[in-house]
Amino acid sequence: MAKDLLSLFRLIVLFRREKFDIVHSTTPKAGLLCAIAGWVARTPVRLHTYTGQPWVTMTGLKRRILKACDTLTSYLNTHNYTDSKSQRDFLVGSGVIRSEKLSVIGEGSLAGVDTKRFSIGRYTDAERLVIRNELAIPPEANVLLFVGRVTPEKGIHELLGAFEKVLQSVANTYLLIVGPLEDERLSGVLKTSKSRAFIRIVGFSNEPEKYMAVSDLLCLPSYREGFGTVVIEAAAMGIPTVGSDIYGLSDAIVDGETGLLVPVMDEERLAQAVISLLNDKARLGVMSVQAKQRAQAQFDSLVCSKLLIQKYESFLK
Repeated sequence: MAKDLLSLFRLIVLFRREKFDIVHSTTPKAGLLCAIAGWVARTPVRLHTYTGQPWVTMTGLKRRILKACDTLTSYLNTHNYTDSKSQRDFLVGSGVIRSEKLSVIGEGSLAGVDTKRFSIGRYTDAERLVIRNELAIPPEANVLLFVGRVTPEKGIHELLGAFEKVLQSVANTYLLIVGPLEDERLSGVLKTSKSRAFIRIVGFSNEPEKYMAVSDLLCLPSYREGFGTVVIEAAAMGIPTVGSDIYGLSDAIVDGETGLLVPVMDEERLAQAVISLLNDKARLGVMSVQAKQRAQAQFDSLVCSKLLIQKYESFLK
């Protein structure tokens, strides 16, 4: 608490000294502190982008407090954004924010995706073979990819359970997990999984596209997401996604076109969706093309940045 109050004081001093025309924040705590500091300093344009609500999976007093913080953030700002249309609908429908103070820029996403970085063309067939060899994954094997924080709320338990079912139906399939392990209790779960011989755990990587380059399908069974940027990053590389049918992911995935949506926390339906795509290479290929086209047309970072600049300019007129 003391550190937060010190940060708030420093922000107020900074905003008053620099006299910014616009202050734009993201993330819950930074958003609240910037909203208060901007309001105190009388910054003319105060903006915040919501990228997901931690309180969605909480209960009791903690949920009410964090929900109220989101409401206060929106109240103190001149305008607010969400990084997905379904998240906007959720916040308005939950009574957290008034509809006139909340909108979405373009088709959503916080900043889009660098389609030059996330491009399958950066990796030759030989380079992809080397990556598979490093991971001890056979050249002809199917690769199911997970990228993100390895936590229960990302659906890791459902993913592991579904993967066991996938192996029973689609032989020679590997699960590649890329991301930091944030819940140490999951370490034992991963090590004792019945499918452990077919699971590859990479940990955090600043080059997730390297692993996307050798994957066939992304799986993201999250309980909550603001948008699901990793879905668009994978899509830019021609990788469809099977994900939870929740706000945020329902914007990132066009069900039946760029991937499949399944009920949240439904291990059985998750497995069925993955199996259906791995067993139907023609359909998977069509989704691959459609996912890539959509990512490049609607979520290229240059497109998203241009739209954001236009919003800034409109506030300053």
